[in-house]
Amino acid sequence: MLCCTYKMFLNIDMNLQKTLANKVKCSGIGVHSGILVNMLICPAEANHGIVFVRSDLRENNKIPALFDRVIDTSMCTKIANEYGASVSTIEHLMSALWGSGIDNAIIYVDGAEVPVMDGSSDCFINLIKQSGIVSQSEQRKFIEISKSVKIEMNDKSIVAEPDDSFSVNFIIDFDNQYIQAQSYNFNANDDFESEIGKARTFGFIKDVEYLKSIGLAKGASLDNAIAIGEDGILNKEGLRYKNEFVRHKILDCIGDLYLAGARIKGKIKAVKSGHQLNNLLLHKIFETKSASISSAA
Repeated sequence: MLCCTYKMFLNIDMNLQKTLANKVKCSGIGVHSGILVNMLICPAEANHGIVFVRSDLRENNKIPALFDRVIDTSMCTKIANEYGASVSTIEHLMSALWGSGIDNAIIYVDGAEVPVMDGSSDCFINLIKQSGIVSQSEQRKFIEISKSVKIEMNDKSIVAEPDDSFSVNFIIDFDNQYIQAQSYNFNANDDFESEIGKARTFGFIKDVEYLKSIGLAKGASLDNAIAIGEDGILNKEGLRYKNEFVRHKILDCIGDLYLAGARIKGKIKAVKSGHQLNNLLLHKIFETKSASISSAA
């Protein structure tokens, strides 16, 4: 199997495209805007892909979830259409859609940011479980990496190499005693929900005032992020995993790479990568024709 599934979904033919069985909705705060957002995730027909719709806008409000629609990678991934309609912080939801096996969906949001919920993909995964998943008539498509592609920026890098399946090996190294160096490897046949989906975003208390001054992190709280202070982790419940920080970086990476428009077959190796490098990698893959599109066997 080339994509991660939950045990409850094992009877689904993973060679076929998938969508939700029913509409599901949620409401929550945007981590950067601090504004309450309502979101509705709906089924979509085969070959539709993932498309966001700004339901608060009357026209020109559809935004395909594709790498070449990314307009900002500062602290999150933001996409926009040619008319200026945009939606940000899409990476946690995109990762949940990948991990749940969803190829096609329409996502209505009545604001410019996806709700952060608890800072992980967990709430979105549970919504998709609540909806159920249905197989569609069309074969699933894959982006097959045909030759190695690398993006480097100072001490950061991300590489895509040919492989028969999908995996992400990620290394982080923070100059902070509560994070330090961490590494983790996730394979497509691992359980996404338990291994990656619950890992939360994180930030440093010392950076909060600056981020708010530039219009970011206005909705950040201990309910939707791991907060790291001078004396350690401020969240009373502590960490969900000993290495939750690097697992969340993998969560972000998977969500960003799902903007390829299909699942990737390839081995991803990342060192200190973030939204910018993740997106640059996709641009380079398609610009250099280092991948081909195939259908499931």
